[in-house]
Amino acid sequence: MRVLAVGCHPDDVEIACSGTLAKCVKRGDTVIVCHASSGNLGHVVIPPDELRVIRANEAKKAGAMAGIEVIYGGFDDLEIYDNNKEARDKMVDIIRYADPDVIITHAPDDYMPDHTAVSKLVFDASFTATLPNYPTKVKKTAKLVPIYYMDTLAGVNFNPTEFVDVSEEIDLKIRMLECHESQLVWMREHDNIDFADMVKTCSRYRGYQCGVDYAEGFRQCQVYLKGTAKRLLP
Repeated sequence: MRVLAVGCHPDDVEIACSGTLAKCVKRGDTVIVCHASSGNLGHVVIPPDELRVIRANEAKKAGAMAGIEVIYGGFDDLEIYDNNKEARDKMVDIIRYADPDVIITHAPDDYMPDHTAVSKLVFDASFTATLPNYPTKVKKTAKLVPIYYMDTLAGVNFNPTEFVDVSEEIDLKIRMLECHESQLVWMREHDNIDFADMVKTCSRYRGYQCGVDYAEGFRQCQVYLKGTAKRLLP
């Protein structure tokens, strides 16, 4: 199976679903992670052009730890809009390139505009990518596939309908997250926030909800033709 996870910023997938993606790789899936935005505005001190390069390298390092291909969506922070053709075509090309059997992305009511824009953009583009007569740079046509929404930050306003046991993957998940030093080190040193500990605690909480040590939660996009009787998550 082929899995495409589309997060907004270079660390969003590590936060919400990297344990699940690592588990997908273990069962033999091809996993592609796309960070739609460069994350270039994600630091108080490091300038955007420098941070763009740093965060791209952090994302690739994290993906390599789990055998995941990491690609970049071509946007900068706060430049993602779901209601224009240029943005939709970029996401169509990403989906056509990945040729997924399932897509994971942000919940449509997540906490910041870039996240919600990516969610809507993926939803729109996942249909558009299936149309053989809709021309973009990538020529092949994608399949119409289910979408799963990953957990929100700290699980706020998110009630999972499916859980994935990531107890065996939790240490790898945290090591992948720790690759994003530009984010975690600053928060520890200047904000007194141990972000990795928060993420692990949230996974522990989801584990309590489904009777395992650590888990990640998801909610399937419930619309016509995107349902399935199969268990696609590991």
